[in-house]
Amino acid sequence: MPRGYGAASHMEDDAPAGGPLSLLGATVRRSIVMGRTYLILATALAVLIGSTLSLAGGGTAAAVLPLFLPVFTVQGSLGAMMVFSNDRTKGVLEYLMAYGVPPRRIFGNAIVASLALVSIVLAASVGAVLGELAFRGRGPSLTLIRLLLGYAIPMSYATVAFAATAGMVWASLSSPRTGINSPVGLLPILGIAPPLATLVAFAAVPADAGYVLAGALGLIGAGVLAMIAGVDRLMARERLLSPA
Repeated sequence: MPRGYGAASHMEDDAPAGGPLSLLGATVRRSIVMGRTYLILATALAVLIGSTLSLAGGGTAAAVLPLFLPVFTVQGSLGAMMVFSNDRTKGVLEYLMAYGVPPRRIFGNAIVASLALVSIVLAASVGAVLGELAFRGRGPSLTLIRLLLGYAIPMSYATVAFAATAGMVWASLSSPRTGINSPVGLLPILGIAPPLATLVAFAAVPADAGYVLAGALGLIGAGVLAMIAGVDRLMARERLLSPA
């Protein structure tokens, strides 16, 4: 049994009739450990840029920081996809599915782990900006609050959920290998598309920014749900297994 799933040996006695206990906690912990380099780098860059911009005033931070946050969160969430790819190639997913864990639950654990890593990056970067402004005796501007709550934070979660799900779907339909077929390789590429398309739409119809964001988040959410809903039915289970 691979490291991090040692408790799985006790599942047979404790598991309910519908299947084994959740491995979500272990997935989140392993994602943090395995992707710590990306998580630390993304968090450090976000904190550094946010703190530096806050020194120039809330207006500058409001105009620039929210645009970068979705990119940093995508980078910081790579650990969850590293766990998925590692478990896939080493046969852990084969064991889990043989034990009765459906692919949808495996995907769900990876997505939630990705969002947990997103929360770490967001908490550190936004906290650094607000703390820097408070230290200088300046509160956050209304523009900064609106862009963080109305764009950067929801777009960060939506982008990572979409990129992680699409990356796992693509990897599950291809032979197990590293590189572009891995969700780790696809995540940065897929993670750029939703925020970039949204920003272009903002520029095209600035007067309807709220509707643009709502539409973008709705489309992203619908895409994630559609992919998850089709995992058990449309994907051959052996496509997730180790080739060995």
